[in-house]
Amino acid sequence: MSSSDTSTVRFPGGTPRLRRTPGSTGPTGTSVSSVSTISGASVIVAVVEGRGLARGEIGMASIDLKCPELILSQFADTGTYAKVITRLHILMPMEILMPDTASEKGKWTKLFKLITENFPSVNLTAIQRKYYNEKKGLEYIQQLCAPEFATVLMEVQAKYYCLATAAALLKYLEFIQSSFYAAKSLKVIFKGSEQTTMIDSASAANLELVVNNRDNRSDYTLLGVLNHTKTPGGARRLRSNILEPLLDVDTITTRLDAIQELLQNEELFFGLNSAIGHFLDIDRLLSVLVQIPKQETVHAAQAAESKITHVIQLKHTLDLVPQLREVLKTCNTALLKAYSATLEDNRFDIILEQIKTVVNYDTTYFKGSLNLRTQKCYAVRPNINAFLDIARRVYTEIVDDIAGLVNKLGEKYGFPLRTSFSTSRGFFVQMKLDGVVLPEGKLPPEFIKVTKQKNSYGFTTADLIKMNGRCDEALREIFHMSYVVICQLLTTIHEHIHCLYKLSDTVSMLDMLLSLANACTISDYVRPEFTDTLAIKQGRHPILERMARQQPVSNNTYISEGSNFVIVTGPNMSGKSTYLKQVALCQIMAQIGSFVPAEYASFRIADQIFTRIGVDDDFETNSSTFMLEMKEISYIIHNASDRSLTIIDELGRGTSAEEGIGICHSVCEFLLGLKAFTLFATHFLELCQLESLYPNVENQHMEVEHTRNRDSGAEQVVYTYLLSRGCSDERQYGLRAAEITSLPPSIIQEAKLVACKVSQQLLAKRPADPETQRQRAVYHLATRLLQTARNSRLDPESLRMYLKGLKKQYEAELQTAAPARPTDTEEE
Repeated sequence: MSSSDTSTVRFPGGTPRLRRTPGSTGPTGTSVSSVSTISGASVIVAVVEGRGLARGEIGMASIDLKCPELILSQFADTGTYAKVITRLHILMPMEILMPDTASEKGKWTKLFKLITENFPSVNLTAIQRKYYNEKKGLEYIQQLCAPEFATVLMEVQAKYYCLATAAALLKYLEFIQSSFYAAKSLKVIFKGSEQTTMIDSASAANLELVVNNRDNRSDYTLLGVLNHTKTPGGARRLRSNILEPLLDVDTITTRLDAIQELLQNEELFFGLNSAIGHFLDIDRLLSVLVQIPKQETVHAAQAAESKITHVIQLKHTLDLVPQLREVLKTCNTALLKAYSATLEDNRFDIILEQIKTVVNYDTTYFKGSLNLRTQKCYAVRPNINAFLDIARRVYTEIVDDIAGLVNKLGEKYGFPLRTSFSTSRGFFVQMKLDGVVLPEGKLPPEFIKVTKQKNSYGFTTADLIKMNGRCDEALREIFHMSYVVICQLLTTIHEHIHCLYKLSDTVSMLDMLLSLANACTISDYVRPEFTDTLAIKQGRHPILERMARQQPVSNNTYISEGSNFVIVTGPNMSGKSTYLKQVALCQIMAQIGSFVPAEYASFRIADQIFTRIGVDDDFETNSSTFMLEMKEISYIIHNASDRSLTIIDELGRGTSAEEGIGICHSVCEFLLGLKAFTLFATHFLELCQLESLYPNVENQHMEVEHTRNRDSGAEQVVYTYLLSRGCSDERQYGLRAAEITSLPPSIIQEAKLVACKVSQQLLAKRPADPETQRQRAVYHLATRLLQTARNSRLDPESLRMYLKGLKKQYEAELQTAAPARPTDTEEE
């Protein structure tokens, strides 16, 4: 790391550490800034990698400054560090902490270099390795973890690397925030890599899960389609689930049951919608409540004011619990019943009663600067602190004096004046211009700091400025004395803090379920099943459906163990890429517990979803189109498993036709050795011959129609966007596209002649082998019988009819396996 982009700061009483400031051109001194370069980001992550024989073992700890939840993880990663990069993309950190040994003396480790390349706008802070201390990390967790989450200690006590990152992260938080978390107040969870479906960051971008590739502010993403949440916690939960779908079928099924009940029970649906809409960001509220300042600072008044505001918000939140309880009493499904039982915890009532011993009963959360200021001023009940009561009387007298002053000014000049308030100006005078005639067209000189809006003046006077100063001084006294009382209250609340985490979990989950149910009411979605087959009847692209504001062309999809490799061909713009993305998006929707846009849908749980889509050069890493293709396909080959869903679109187009076909063929043969479900879109029609070599390969193509213009007689291509069985028989569709442009006809004609000669050489097909065809028919029959035995829920008569159909299909396939007639083929 060069001196131009680092600066040295110190932990109090500690040793130096380095901090990278993106975009800086020189040292930033010893100041510490926790302001993120990413808008809205509030997560800090600590990462460490094992050394020596433990290289590749990753420890990670993260905490959101808006949510007091410490997430620990430890996992093995490959040399590409795809899991680390993917998890960091999901967390969207504002700062990443790493040991200084990862970048010392300019010798960057591979992991440090990859993080730097992938997150150029994130602060990367290098901390001395000694702060990554697993014993200290375990002590931190024992001290801070709420008792109800204490089982996490059993999970992490032997996981040294995640404990080490916890130590560095929590030490750093104390340093930058000048505060520490209250004992037994944090939610600590261990999150392994095996609990959710792995979607690498490139695939998430290709599928536009949370960010639109053309406009990052656009809602045309899967998150935009499904997001009808009403709380920040619900939105965060939905985003997290989309990027990390579930693997457990039972958990998914309970969510689907809950959504189905919400769709069938209108009273429950609208009742929950109304109740959830009034909740604030509980996670952010908790984050403030569990932090204790280290010492009095120059910002003590602001800190006191903030604590008072958050206690008022907590009271507002707990006041909503009875309404939520009442609505959930009518629910029947297991998941909703579980959350209903959570809300019956009497600790909600205990905390509320404790708050009411200090805070006025009628205090509610208001928006608006003056309302909120008045509310904070009088939040604490009278007769608890005599000095507080005196300070409030003084404040009231000053406010009355200000109102009296404004009235006198109005009488003095005969103007319709009124008292107004803003956070920046305090109390000031406002005057509407309607019907007012100013002497000589000017305001009196006594009025200063004049601002003019559409039809009113705003101004103040020297006396009013002095009164505002006295008012602010009285408020500081009020907030300081209220803060003492509030802190005593918070000490008792911390004993029951766990139930507030349960409330946060309940509200965010209900909000997400309502959002998914809401998406079903807007479009015609169906409940998915989970079997060993991916079968979608009349499936639609969820994002395209939102963009078009009408139902797009729907297609069927069928992938099973017997035919797990589908090759999709068709001309440019015929809809191949859209179809591939549609299948992946529906798979993700199903695995988060959402209904899907189709008439019927069945899915096999995918442990990983891979996509290879796009043909853009990457100038930042000096990678050509072909190099990017090879990197992405290499990642898929090294990580794909039998339970993966793999989407590959136009592999090998970055090199010559011969090399492209060779690479595609070898990649296909490798993937054919797995039981992974694969959709492979290609322009190389030679790959369709794989169907005659492997019984588990199936050819599909996007249909097009040809019409002739009545006037000009020119041939036109009409795209149907329909998927059909078999290989595309379209030829030279690239040349047809070229004809639409302004290329001279002579060039087009010459290109057609050359293309025809090349095609005759490349498309020489081998003769069909009758024995191979017979074996293929037997294979298909066997796999379909196995599939029926595992999944069929048909009654005996329907099953008999289905088996008769299989028999006829088998006999028809045997009929086609007649001895091949000799054909003349060119010898190569």
